[in-house]
Amino acid sequence: MAQPTLSRERIEFLKEDYQRGFIRFCGLRPEKVEWGRFESRVHIVEDHRQQDGFIHAGVMATMADHTAGYSAFTTVPEGFQILTIEFKINFLKPAYGHSLKCLSQVIREGRQIIVAESNVLDVRTDQEVLVAKAMVTLMAVSQDLLSRPTREK
Repeated sequence: MAQPTLSRERIEFLKEDYQRGFIRFCGLRPEKVEWGRFESRVHIVEDHRQQDGFIHAGVMATMADHTAGYSAFTTVPEGFQILTIEFKINFLKPAYGHSLKCLSQVIREGRQIIVAESNVLDVRTDQEVLVAKAMVTLMAVSQDLLSRPTREK
């Protein structure tokens, strides 16, 4: 069976949508988008590091979750949103390089429940090292069923 493709408009929408709010604040950027796959990168600045100089686990977890969510987002029709139900992450090695790259792909595509995995790579001067791996369970929800929270002032 042939792999579905995404329109140029859908790819551009997903790339733009990916980097809103907290994700923009974190500096995460989309790199490559295909059906069931999404890749992102963040260039590391001092604010991404923890007290010992390593890249903070929260940065890696956010990247793994969000990028997996957008790999799932590539598989649902327009008019649907993706929400994380659960995720588990294993931190394999400390990260300290100049950027992180996240490669996420859908491993189970369902109508409502989707499972994706993320590999977070520490991009160092001479190599890329796998530093975290996450399994993410997501739910596709019609936008009509979602009520957006109002912001408190």
